[in-house]
This record gives sequence, C-alpha cells and structure tokens, in this order.
Amino acid sequence: MARWLHHLLGLALVLVLGLAGAASAQLSDTQSEYYKRWLSTAERAEKVIAAQRASNVALEKLRSELNTYRENFNKARTANSERLTTLEAQLKALGPAPDDGSEEPEELAQLRAHLENQINKLKLPRIISEEAFSRANGLIGEIDSIIRARQRKELLARGPSPLNPAYWLPAWEAVSEAARSLVNETEANLRSAVVRERMSNDAPAILTLVVLALVLLIFGRRWSEKAGDYLRRFGGSGRGVWSFIVSLFRIIFPWVGVVLLIQAVTMTGVLGLRGTLLMQEVPYWAAIILFYDWIGRQVYLMSETGEAIALSGGKVAELRLYVDLLAVMLILHELVLLFGRIENISDATRAVVSFPAILITGLLLLRVRQIRGGDTGETDDQAAVRGRAFAQIVELLRRLMFLLGAAGPVLAAMGYTNAAEAVVFPAVKTLILIAALVIFQRFVTSLYGWLTGQQDRAGDSLFSVLVGFVLAILSLPVLALYWGARETDLIEAWSRIMLGFDIGGVTISPSNFLTFVAVFVIGYMLTRLLQSTLRGSLLPKTGLDAGGQAAVVAGTGYVGIFVAALVAIVVAGFDLSSLAIVAGALSVGIGFGLQTIVSNFVSGIILLIERPISQGDWIDVNGMTGYVRDISVRSTRIETFDRTDVIIPNSDLISGVVTNYTRGNTIGRVIVPVGVAYGTDTAKVEKILREVANQHPMVLAHPAPNIYFAGFGADSLDFEIRAIIRDVNWVVSVKSDMNHEINRRFAEEGIEIPFAQRDVWLRNPETLRNP
Repeated sequence: MARWLHHLLGLALVLVLGLAGAASAQLSDTQSEYYKRWLSTAERAEKVIAAQRASNVALEKLRSELNTYRENFNKARTANSERLTTLEAQLKALGPAPDDGSEEPEELAQLRAHLENQINKLKLPRIISEEAFSRANGLIGEIDSIIRARQRKELLARGPSPLNPAYWLPAWEAVSEAARSLVNETEANLRSAVVRERMSNDAPAILTLVVLALVLLIFGRRWSEKAGDYLRRFGGSGRGVWSFIVSLFRIIFPWVGVVLLIQAVTMTGVLGLRGTLLMQEVPYWAAIILFYDWIGRQVYLMSETGEAIALSGGKVAELRLYVDLLAVMLILHELVLLFGRIENISDATRAVVSFPAILITGLLLLRVRQIRGGDTGETDDQAAVRGRAFAQIVELLRRLMFLLGAAGPVLAAMGYTNAAEAVVFPAVKTLILIAALVIFQRFVTSLYGWLTGQQDRAGDSLFSVLVGFVLAILSLPVLALYWGARETDLIEAWSRIMLGFDIGGVTISPSNFLTFVAVFVIGYMLTRLLQSTLRGSLLPKTGLDAGGQAAVVAGTGYVGIFVAALVAIVVAGFDLSSLAIVAGALSVGIGFGLQTIVSNFVSGIILLIERPISQGDWIDVNGMTGYVRDISVRSTRIETFDRTDVIIPNSDLISGVVTNYTRGNTIGRVIVPVGVAYGTDTAKVEKILREVANQHPMVLAHPAPNIYFAGFGADSLDFEIRAIIRDVNWVVSVKSDMNHEINRRFAEEGIEIPFAQRDVWLRNPETLRNP
C-alpha cells in the first residue's frame, strides 16, 4: 500500500509539473527523467527488501545506488535558499493582503501574486526532494538491517566441530588437492610454448626486477642505517626522531623488494588462476610480517629507554617472538580464507583448517598476557609520575587478552568457527594497533620536543596528551572495521554526522561547527595580538596610568572575544532567531541560579569602566589590605603584604566599603606617635619632632608637617608627627626612619621616653611568712 501511495504521489508531482508548462516548470526534462528513474529504483528496492532473497553483494550494490540518490536529494533540499529568503522578505515588505473586503491596488496585487508564484515554484522541488530523501533514507536503513541480521546469524551459526576425527581426513585431502592443483597449473604453464616465449621476450625486464628486489631485500636495512647516520647530522638532539624514520626505511625497502619480486614472477606468466590469486595477497602478507616485526623492534627500543613499558631484555625478546608469531597466524588465517574462496570446501573442512590458527593465536594471546614488567628500580613517586591511568589501561588489556584468548579456541572447538575468528584475530589486530598508536604518539612528541627545545620534557606536556587523544579518536573507525563493521556502516554514520543535529531549531553540523571554531580562533588570536600591541607599544605613549592601561587592554579583550564569537556565528550560518525561546528559558535560569555570577560579571564591567580601583592600587576591603594585581570579569586579585593572593568577588568591591590609598595619586599621610616623661620641656620636644619630620626626604614641605600634642597619658606626655609624604607606599619605611631619628635625638638631648611602671600591693602579707 505504501508503495502505491509513493507511486501516486510521484505521478501527481510529475502531472503538476507538466501542467505548469515547459517554460515555468520547476524541474527540467532531465530532472523529471531523473525523478522517474528514482521512482523505478525505489520500487525495485522495496520489492527486493520485501523478498529478502538477494545476496549481500546485491544488497550492497542496491544500497550504493540508493545512497547516490539520497546524496543528490539532500543537496536539492537546501537549493535556492538565498533566493527564497529574498522573495519572502519582498513579500513581507508588501504587508498582509487586505481582509476587510477592500480591494488592493492592481499593481500591488500583481506584484504579490508574482512573488507568491515564484515562492511556490521554488518550494515545490524542495518538497519533492525532501520526500525522496526521506524515502531513500528509510530504504537504506532497511537494507542495513537485513545485512546486519544476516551477519549476526552467520556469526552465531554453529557448524561441525573440528575436534571430530571424522573430518580430519577429508580436510587433509582437500588441502592436498588444492596444493596439487596449484602445482599442476604452474607445471602446465611452464610446458606451454606461449609462456616460454613470453619469458624469453621479457627476460631482461624480469631479470632487472629480480636483481632490484634482491638488492633491496639484502642491502635495504644497511642502507636505512646509513640514511639514519646522514639524517642525524642535522641535529644530534633528534636521535629519537631519526631512529623512528630509519625504522620506517627498514620496512619500506624490503617491502618494495617483495613487490618487485612478485611483479617479476607475474611477468613470467607461469602462474595459473590459483597462483595469481595467491600472489596478489603476498604483498599484503609481507606488509603484515614487516609491520609486526617493526612493532616488536619499537617495543625493544622503548624498553631500553624505559618509556611506557619496563621489561627486561629476555622478556622483550620473548615478546618480539610472540608478535612475529601472531603475524604468521594472521597470514595463515588469511590463507585459509583464500582457500575457502578458491576451492569449494565443506563447512567441516573449513572448521578443521581454521582451528590450528585459532588455537595457536589464542595461546599466544594468553602468553603475551603473562609478560609483566620487572623491577626497574623506580620509587613509588616515579611510578606515580608514569601515570596510574596507563597502568589501569594495561591491566584492562591484559584481562581482555585472557578472556578473548581463552574464548576463541573454546568457541572453535564447539563448532562456532565464525564467532571464534571474529573474537581472536580482531583482538590481535587491536593489540597491535594500540601499540602502533603509542609508538606514533612517542614519535610526534619527540618531534615536538626537538623542534621546541623541550626535549624529554615534551612527554609530560599537554601537547602529548592532545596527540594521544586525537590518535585515539582517529583509530575508532579502524577498530570498528576490525570488529566486524562494514565500510558502508562507517560511511552511513559519517553521513548522519554531516547532516548535523538540531538544537532549538538550529542545525549544527561538523562543517559549520568547524567553521565557527576556525573563525573564532582567528578572531581570538587577532584580539590577543591587538592586546599585546596596545600593552607594549601604543598605550605607554598615551600617558595613561598603569591602571588605565590595564583597563583598556582588558576591555579590548572582552570586546574582541565578543565580536569574534558574533562573526563566527554569522560566518558559520547559525540562525539564532529560533533560539529565542531557549534564550528566554536560560535567562530565567540565570536570574535564579546564576545571579551571583552575573552580579560579579556586571560589577567587573563597572570596575573596568568607572575605575574606582585600578591595577596597582593599594586598597583595603573587608579587612584585607594589599595591592590590586588583576581585575577580571568575575573577581579581583589583590596581593597582600605577606605576598599572598586574595580573590575578592567584584560585587564586594562595588557594593561594599573599599579604602583606596592610592586613588588618583600616591600622596598620603604618616602618623608617628611618641611619648616623653612628665616634666620634659614640651616646646623642646615639639621643636625636635618638627626637625625630624622636615629632614626626611619623603615628607612634603607643602603642606608642612604638623606636630600634635595629643594629651596627658597615664605614663607619658603623648605627641604625634603628622606629615604628608609623596608616596604612601613607603609609609612603613618612613615611620621606621622617623622612629630611629627620634630615638637618636632624644638620647642626645637627654629626653626620657618613659615606660610603664607598676607598684604591687599585697593584701595580708603575713600569710607569706614562714610558719
């Protein structure tokens, strides 16, 4: 029924387009034919899905056709967006049509009808594309569901057990027959006159390829070492970098030699069908052997430097051997798969020939799990520096290796050969991939440390962590392929990601998100560059005080970041008009839950604009005295005289009482109290104190210092020096200098500075007498 509805809808749309006329039709003849072909493909896909008899290869081919249509319809969904926006703005400018029965002017009515007709014509293809896109998307989802269901059924299918001796002889005969067929094909080709003539004609080229291949296989490693010695001349500090590059040469040279040798064998024409298919896989198998051996060598080098692993020499050699054996088992598994594709073998034979590779691979995984790091002489603190997270990851991998290594042979023995292969061999590939990621991260970090001069310290930098994170993200698709995901699954996931997701009516896709990030980062960098220029070149020439310069630089930063974010939003194409409701809800949340933060933010803006305090001022707030070192949008940092930082919310500086000792200028008053003994000539004391105050270089002459006779104390006559100094920041030093001078002058003049004396009267003193 749904198919008939889609068919009728398509016919209706085509009929509408035909009635519109050739000149005014929204789809050209080519586009109409394309849509008819789409309807035919969609109907065929629905029949195939309903029957569910097509092979996976046929389904994948059909899915590819549907995906092509879906991509084209997805592009057409957003076609003419700018033109539609312009026409709708023109129509909106005309205002609503009169609804009170009055007639609209003819020219205005014609213009309105023309605009509405254009809008409808532009919207019609978009509607068609939207419907076709949804239909294609649904059909692709149904095909993926069928293929995944078949994969699950095949994975969980139980076949003959390879432990049944009745299957061993037929399996051996099948393998022997395949080997004899391969040899017979080759011998038959060697006896062929055509092949001999071809070998004779191509003998120079074949011989050249063989010689080049042997040279690369024999001398490739030696040449790579010489290349490394040459590269190390460019910088001795890059030994780790050059060693990594040289190790790659040790892979590339032999592999190229293998490829040349295979090409030479192929050119002889002696290979039959089986031999040709076999030789096509040899370069891939050679790459596996060389790559896994390279992994083992890098593990050995890392163990020597103590990076990431700590193994003794014997354990490293053992681990390298196991890695090489795992590569051989992977090749053996690939050979079994090739054997199954070439020969028509039974399920029992397939299970028997696969079991040795599964069993040995599982045992190797169990053995690799048992290799642990020895005592490297590190202290507990050093082990902590190496990172507990890494140790936890290693322990998790060891447990997974034990589980998978034990489960694979057991499943294969029970007849679940497909499940066993899907468990054991992806585990090996995953293990090697993780090792490769660690090695590559080490190389990138070493390169970064060499270029920046940080050397070994680069391993503990944020850059190293970010490199590891990026590599882990990039490895996810590879891991998915290892564990059974189809390439089309990854492409489908990426297509859905590229379509974006909707937040409050705003569609966010990776493209516009990356555009937003790129534009914002550029704006942020330009803002920082402008701030640096203002701070270092322009503002010092304006005569502004340090606090004013800091306020201008900070304000420039806030405005620049806001403008950068606004420009990034516009360039990325985000339509924020649909977020009005979300913004309203957020404003309510801000009003209730974030009012303190908003209050501090607004107070910070006020501080930067009004500047009641500035950077470098000496203030007293809530009993905390110190210098203002930094004013941000949320808080202000002051440094006390104890050299401690105190973070004060900006709202306290705006709503509270703040004493600013250096607001506008640094002139301040110093008060030095002093007491003299009763009977001292007060006029003489006043004269001496005035001379002490006037002689100090920090004391201003205008206004002149004042000597204040404070009163008659309990033990002394109390005086005070009250003087204005040019820099209040030196008040403590000035007070100390005056006290030193007063003590010296009073000693010279014989003036006594009294100290408190008390007479103690004892009540009932007779009680203290001895009995």
